[in-house]
Amino acid sequence: MVADILKKISERKAKIGVVGLGYVGLPLTKEFINAGFNVLGLDVDMEKIKKLKKSQSYIKHIDSDLLKKMNATGRFDATNDFSKSSTCDAIIICVPTPLTHNREPDMSYIISTAESLAPYVRKGQLFSLESTTYPGTTTEVLCPILEKKSNLKAHRDFFVAFSPEREDPNNKNFSTSTIPKVVGADSKDSLKVARAMYDTIICRTIPVSSSSTAEATKLVENIFRSVNIAMVNELKVIFDKMGIDIWEVIEAAKTKPFGFMPFYPGPGLGGHCIPIDPFYLTWKAREYNCSTRFIELAGEINTFMPYYVIQRTLEEMNERKMVMNGSKFLIVGVAYKKNVDDLRESPSFMLWKLLEEKGAKVEYYDPFCPVVPRTREYPQYTGKKSVTLKSGKYDVALIATAHDSVNHKEIAKLAKLVIDTRNAVPKAKNVVKA
Repeated sequence: MVADILKKISERKAKIGVVGLGYVGLPLTKEFINAGFNVLGLDVDMEKIKKLKKSQSYIKHIDSDLLKKMNATGRFDATNDFSKSSTCDAIIICVPTPLTHNREPDMSYIISTAESLAPYVRKGQLFSLESTTYPGTTTEVLCPILEKKSNLKAHRDFFVAFSPEREDPNNKNFSTSTIPKVVGADSKDSLKVARAMYDTIICRTIPVSSSSTAEATKLVENIFRSVNIAMVNELKVIFDKMGIDIWEVIEAAKTKPFGFMPFYPGPGLGGHCIPIDPFYLTWKAREYNCSTRFIELAGEINTFMPYYVIQRTLEEMNERKMVMNGSKFLIVGVAYKKNVDDLRESPSFMLWKLLEEKGAKVEYYDPFCPVVPRTREYPQYTGKKSVTLKSGKYDVALIATAHDSVNHKEIAKLAKLVIDTRNAVPKAKNVVKA
């Protein structure tokens, strides 16, 4: 059985299934097609399926011409029919893993995906989970569902692995194929098969001893970032009181050629990883009667930042005899980071909500996000459209995301007061860093 799938992979005759055609799944699909494989994309969102078949991209940094080339190969198909997964030799699961309102892991996407795949599991298939999650998910959640409905046994009848995604959307220096990939499994055969598959598209695979180790690796990567961002966010608050520019401090500190890595403050955390992943470990740690005070403190600091930005805005408006209630605000940037159209967990929406709660009239400008799609946390902003910069003057412009293509100097001229959370605008009388 192992020899059969390894031979198929080696000869590019294995069919790859990718579940979840978003920021992780679609780049993976592209790489496998480029490597000569037939790929079946699976997604419950029929709108995505329709667009893919028409070679219409729904992710800004993935060009529609790329989708045309994928379709032109004749080796790509997309469907919402999970029964077709039985035709695949390897299936990679790239579905969301958000938090519930109680800040606990939401396993619903993994569970529903596993239940949709389970009736069609056959001997010799590989299942690789890439969704960021707590240690133990692969063995405790995914495997039991696949086994129960198929009457087959993981690592005996089919292979299972965990390989955390490491996508950084629109990163000009690294792509899916050039980022080393961690792969973990709970049997030698599963690890061997998973590595063989990923080795066909990735520059280097890093094997680890178990799926739980691979799951933990991803959490460590993102907790490291969360904690360090929390530190500089806290320093920003302290240094602001002292009249010291945190951005200038960081620029000076990073000239040290060893022992320092720059992290930058902001209006809060965004994206699909850093605001969420640390809480997956804090939740799992409670099962072992372990506290995660350091991680939770970082979470508290980062969650506090939108409130801090609004408080600083109120203070600066008060100094200028301005009133927030009724003032016209422009939020500049609603994507969670610059140069992408990804809105997941963006702190801009919390800023928007807090401003409106205080009576402000809010509009936004973001050339990467012309229309706000429906989001889990902020459905009230669905359909809101980006204004043009010719829309008029504003009382306050709040720079939440600093896209490189945006002329922030010109935006600063549109408002009486500019609250700059990203160090995007040079010093000026009406510009305040917060």
